[in-house]
Amino acid sequence: MIDGSLPRLEFWCDLQCPDCRTALDDVRALRAQYGDALSVELRHFPLEKHKHAYAAAEAAEEAFGQGLGWPFVEALLARVEELDARGQQVLLDVAREVGADVEEVDTALVDGRHMLTVDADQAEGKAIGITGTPTYVIGGKRLDGGQSQDGLRAEIVAVIEAAKAS
Repeated sequence: MIDGSLPRLEFWCDLQCPDCRTALDDVRALRAQYGDALSVELRHFPLEKHKHAYAAAEAAEEAFGQGLGWPFVEALLARVEELDARGQQVLLDVAREVGADVEEVDTALVDGRHMLTVDADQAEGKAIGITGTPTYVIGGKRLDGGQSQDGLRAEIVAVIEAAKAS
């Protein structure tokens, strides 16, 4: 299969959400199963109840700009409780750990250079009916994992396999 030959999987995520950390296991499994043929796109949907989620989304965008987005996202989701307790310092610590330019991440949080991207994701998410995280969108189908993630990976695989067959 060639890169992008399957429907794109959008992973709507709040980077301070423990359920999104759990959902990352499904994303990893899908990547392992389909490799580069499956394009996985992180979409930001920071929830108001998580006071550092918006800044985390901005920091992740800066990390993506530096080519380290997924390592940053994975490392940050592993530390959601610490992010809740220690705030933005954790974003800089994670940036350092994954090899990102920490000064640029810090500057991005101050100057708001990624606010439009995060705001646009949030607005689009609301427009398509997303109310919580994690949520997946693939092949025009929205799968809400906020209540339960049971069976979601199987549903995603079914959409992918149907696309492969057509």
